[in-house]
Amino acid sequence: MTNSDHPDTLKYVSQNQTVTSKENLKNLSEDSASHLRISYPTPAWEKFGQHHWQASDLSDHLYQAMLDIGDGINLCIEAGGNPENPPLLMIMGLGSQMVFWPDDFIKRLIDAGFFVIRFDNRDIGLSSKVQIEGLPRVSQLKMMLRLQTGLSNKSQQVAYNLTDMAEDTVRLIKALNLGSTHLLGASMGGMIAQIVAARYPSLVQRLALMFTTTNRAFLKPPKPKQLYTLINRPESHSERDIVRHSVWFMKTVGTPGHVNVRTVREIAKIRYQRNFHPLGTVQQLNAILASGSISRFSKQVKAPTIVIHGSADGLLPASQGRVVAKTIPNAKFHLIEGMAHDIPAYYQPYLVDLIRNHLLG
Repeated sequence: MTNSDHPDTLKYVSQNQTVTSKENLKNLSEDSASHLRISYPTPAWEKFGQHHWQASDLSDHLYQAMLDIGDGINLCIEAGGNPENPPLLMIMGLGSQMVFWPDDFIKRLIDAGFFVIRFDNRDIGLSSKVQIEGLPRVSQLKMMLRLQTGLSNKSQQVAYNLTDMAEDTVRLIKALNLGSTHLLGASMGGMIAQIVAARYPSLVQRLALMFTTTNRAFLKPPKPKQLYTLINRPESHSERDIVRHSVWFMKTVGTPGHVNVRTVREIAKIRYQRNFHPLGTVQQLNAILASGSISRFSKQVKAPTIVIHGSADGLLPASQGRVVAKTIPNAKFHLIEGMAHDIPAYYQPYLVDLIRNHLLG
């Protein structure tokens, strides 16, 4: 693919440079995917390293690239905004592709003065899939019960754990030459962000966490209806049934009165058509359960931290967010009345104000 393929977007191409990708980028031919010219939206993007950026097919505000971060892991990432602004790296939750960050939310963060980066975690979306032969099947319900009662799941053989996913995030920061950056983590992404901040304090300037947990024992459990969303499976792997299941899921865990069913269907179709890989969600849940409590990491976080949680969250009750704020030294807790385990349009202006004031204040 040459610069002329995107005349209105990719305005700058580094001359006489090539890069080989281990996986085909979306919407690229096989020939061009194996031998790409390094391209940047503007020359200012060169500081993020030699990567091939193309216009995102998910957002008008972002550009997409595939990054090889080592150990056989390639991450699909998107970025946008003024590259001179402070970077904000967004880490999504369990089984969620980066498209689950609402596009309007992304645009508000860009307008608030951030250079925004989001990505598909390993095993999700267009990022690398982890398949290890011979892993025994585990009982997730049994692991949940053990975790809740303070028993360890470390003896369970799983594909990876949360510290491995945190290393992915660290390698991404380094691959983009971000240096000390702001992290925004949601749900499982908030757990990953805590681990990164604890283990690599020099890489994390400030931290914003949304509806997340320390995963320690004896916390208030999910409500039965919301807990069932972690266990229930769609009727089949057809697009129709996956979309139906996604609507049911969001109606169950989302903010009452603020779930836009039309948008949920559109996102579910995009997710299915980008890449449908149910094993990834299973393995990410296993990673959470096998990792157990991350309190030891939470206690080591030195970055100024804000913890945001909805009062109507039945999947991770608000009391779990309060525990996060009490465990992280000097963290501030903000309860959002009526919000649940999602980022509804109604709450976005207030959420962005909270995040901006904390990270840039």
